[in-house]
Amino acid sequence: MSMLSNLELLRRVPLFSALTPAQSASIADAIVKKRFKRSEVIVEQGKKSDALYIILTGRARVMSTDTRGREVILATLQQGDYLGEMSLIDDEPHSATVRTEIQTDVLVLARDAFGRCLPENASMSYNIMRGLVQRLRHADRKIESLALMDVYGRVARSLIEFAVDDGQGNLKIRDKISRQDLAKMVGASREMVSRVMKDLEERGFVQTQTDGSMIVKDRLSSLT
Repeated sequence: MSMLSNLELLRRVPLFSALTPAQSASIADAIVKKRFKRSEVIVEQGKKSDALYIILTGRARVMSTDTRGREVILATLQQGDYLGEMSLIDDEPHSATVRTEIQTDVLVLARDAFGRCLPENASMSYNIMRGLVQRLRHADRKIESLALMDVYGRVARSLIEFAVDDGQGNLKIRDKISRQDLAKMVGASREMVSRVMKDLEERGFVQTQTDGSMIVKDRLSSLT
C-alpha cells in the first residue's frame, strides 16, 4: 500500500467527496488502513464487525449462503465501494459475506467514529442513504430476473451489468468470469450456464478474447 496520508486517501473516495476540509480532516484522524489477502473474508454473514470498510484498491464479491451451503453471488465491489454500513445502522449481523477476489486495500472506520461522523456530516449521510437506495434497486432487479426471466435472460442481464465501454465503441468485460461464478450469480447450474454461454458465443452475442476478457454486443439486451 502506498504511503499516502489518510487525508489524501479520503479525497480519492466518492463517499467522502462532498466533505469540507475540516470534516475530511476529522474523519481522517479516525480511520485506519488495512490490507486483505486474496480470498480473505472482510465481513461474514451472520456476524458483526462494527466497522465501515471502504475499498481503495482491489475487488471483492458479496455472497449469501443458505443452510445447505449453497452460495449466490449478489454483487462485486471495487474501488470506491463500501460495505458494513447496514450492520452499523441497524446493529444487526451482516446479511452477506464479503470475500476478496484479489489483494484488497481498505479504509476502516470504527462504529463509534461512524456514529460521530453521520450527525456532523450531512453530505456523508446523504451519500450513504443514496448508496442504500442503489443497492435496494439492484436487489429488486435481481429478484425480478430470478422470478420472471429464463436462464438466457438472467445470464444476459448479468453480462450487461458487468460490461463497460472500452473507449472504442465496444462493451467489454475486462475481468474473466468463470462459468461457476456466473452460475452463482444467476441461480442456475454451471452446466446450464455453460450451454447458454456456448450458444451466445455461437450466435455472436458475446466474443471471448484470448486474455479472458469478453466483448458484449448491444443486441444482447434483446434477451433481457
